[in-house]
Amino acid sequence: MNNMALRGHAKEKREAAVQEERQYVTFMIDNENYALPVLKVQEIIGMTDIVYVPNSPDFIKGVINLRGSVVPVVDMRKRFHMGERVFDMFTVIIIVEINEMPVGMIVDSVSDVINIPQVNIQVPPQFSARIKTDFINGIAQVNEKLVIILDIEKVFTIEEIKELDDD
Repeated sequence: MNNMALRGHAKEKREAAVQEERQYVTFMIDNENYALPVLKVQEIIGMTDIVYVPNSPDFIKGVINLRGSVVPVVDMRKRFHMGERVFDMFTVIIIVEINEMPVGMIVDSVSDVINIPQVNIQVPPQFSARIKTDFINGIAQVNEKLVIILDIEKVFTIEEIKELDDD
């Protein structure tokens, strides 16, 4: 191959790699890095008043009024069985869409929007049958940190989504 052909081939490979990159919103929960595909995130808002809904599951913090729409809000620390934390100026609510329904996710902080090449995403490890990992799409190494990529559609069971919709 001549020099021009080699450069052309290298350029094609770079372009293919860029096409295989996806954008993710990264955030922290209990000092762990998580990510969601940017296309699943509708918006990110600061903490606001949350109205408690009686008899809801413990991970449902309540509901908020978002421009006239009532949106259920989930405390992701409770959802992932982590210790409680006092909300601070970094605590935010990420509004995502699950089965065409907006849902707020309380997280400790939002970090960044990053591009992650698909080749850098590893399959999550399998644990015992008691530990569910089906909501993890993959794990990526980004700047020497592990980032857990969530499948937001699988973070909640169908029954839990129905409960969110009923609230």
